[in-house]
Amino acid sequence: MRVTHVITRLIIGGAQENTLATVLGLRQMPGLEVHLISGPTTGPEGSLELQAGNLLVLPELVRPIHPLKDMRALRSLQNIFCEQKPDIVHTHSGKAGILGRIAARRAGVPVIIHTIHGPSFGKFQGAAANFIFRTAEKYAARSTTHFIVVADAMRDQYLAAGIGRPGQYTKIYSGFAIQPFLDAKNDLELRRKLGIAPDDFVVGKIARLFKLKGHDDLFAAAPELVHQNPKMKFLLIGDGEWRGRFESLAKSRGVERHFIFPGLVPPGDISKYTGIMDALVHLSLREGLPRALPQALAAGKPVVAYDCDGAREACRDGETGFLVQPGDLATLKNRLLKLAGDPALCQKMGEAGRDFARGNFSVEKMVRAIYNLYAKLAAGH
Repeated sequence: MRVTHVITRLIIGGAQENTLATVLGLRQMPGLEVHLISGPTTGPEGSLELQAGNLLVLPELVRPIHPLKDMRALRSLQNIFCEQKPDIVHTHSGKAGILGRIAARRAGVPVIIHTIHGPSFGKFQGAAANFIFRTAEKYAARSTTHFIVVADAMRDQYLAAGIGRPGQYTKIYSGFAIQPFLDAKNDLELRRKLGIAPDDFVVGKIARLFKLKGHDDLFAAAPELVHQNPKMKFLLIGDGEWRGRFESLAKSRGVERHFIFPGLVPPGDISKYTGIMDALVHLSLREGLPRALPQALAAGKPVVAYDCDGAREACRDGETGFLVQPGDLATLKNRLLKLAGDPALCQKMGEAGRDFARGNFSVEKMVRAIYNLYAKLAAGH
């Protein structure tokens, strides 16, 4: 069975890591020939291209809307599918998801699958943009055999928007190499290198340094948090266009010595940094089910997350961490201070989180579920 995956770009990010893990895992499964197509990867977020192995890069498949390049990308994808004759085309992300599915339908591909890693419409953007993206998603849905969602929230949001039918959706959690997180330790030497004392309470955040990721709310809460707990430090893993802005913001608020910016960390090293955290905070306003949450849980760390999209499926309020309504800074501060002052609670939530992550988020479980779905859908066609 020939399978071709298409994604807009391979930056270091949740959807991209999911796609790469899926492709590499499926290449080890019997009876599959798996190809990967991506647009060019540019920007400060880093690249996963070197890890992809057999990768075809289409220069015209770019993330911004560009009518001329988009038409070229559509034709290129259609020609590739006509030549490769895949049994399944599996698309990821917004631009590649729309162009890839339309091209696959025109090329006569029997089974077309799209993974919804995160919403393309919602409260995070204006009415005009939402109308455009909903319309595009509805159009692309006509070319879609089946949807994979990483959280129930994605299925519910898309069905509510009139996209697809309930029977077209399957939830498969975004898996990752879980053992390094299960084995993660509080490395005091790594803490020392980062300027973190052994008794500091480290609040970690793993996200691109860009809009919609919630960093501004953390900076707004930080002055009072460090006033009440001077041992609190904030470890911001990631890079992005807003790094300079955030570094200036930390300085202007007088909390620069409490914020650590390690920069871009290779995916294989994330578990080491998670190990030195005492809790993880996730304040994004646009996610499917952010991988940072189950990764922190696997490392035995409690999480505090905005109740947005699929976050509640990993951050189980009062069990593996605390859910906070987006923008509720008072509750955010209360929950972080509560964890900082209660080591027993951190341990209890961490243990519950580790058990939950171990049973649900292994990359092997994800790959096997996708493989079985491929077999089912192919047999039906």
